[in-house]
Amino acid sequence: MNLLKKYGLRMFYTILAILGSLLVINTFYYFNIINENLYKVFKLILITINILISSFILGKQAENKGYLEGIKLSLLIIPIMIILTLIFNQPFKIKIFIYYLIIFITAVLGSMIGINKKKTD
Repeated sequence: MNLLKKYGLRMFYTILAILGSLLVINTFYYFNIINENLYKVFKLILITINILISSFILGKQAENKGYLEGIKLSLLIIPIMIILTLIFNQPFKIKIFIYYLIIFITAVLGSMIGINKKKTD
């Protein structure tokens, strides 16, 4: 049960941070403060940074093998995003696959950095 609480809480905070940051960037886009190309770049960067921070925290809490924490987190996030892609009837393109690969790599790297920072503190 502790494992469910650990990953469930982290997923909740990650999704909440992603939704909050996307709300801000969508507001800027809605009021034409940023253009469409900048909006797409910011959206990718904000989601990646939120996942990096979340996996960093998981890595800091891990006892060993931080990369496994990142893999677990990415294997929780990516299926949710795939389901959302299917719900909104978006065709599966190579860009979406690369996007999921970026999320996977970011989660693994963040948790590896987190566990290494824990050992130096």
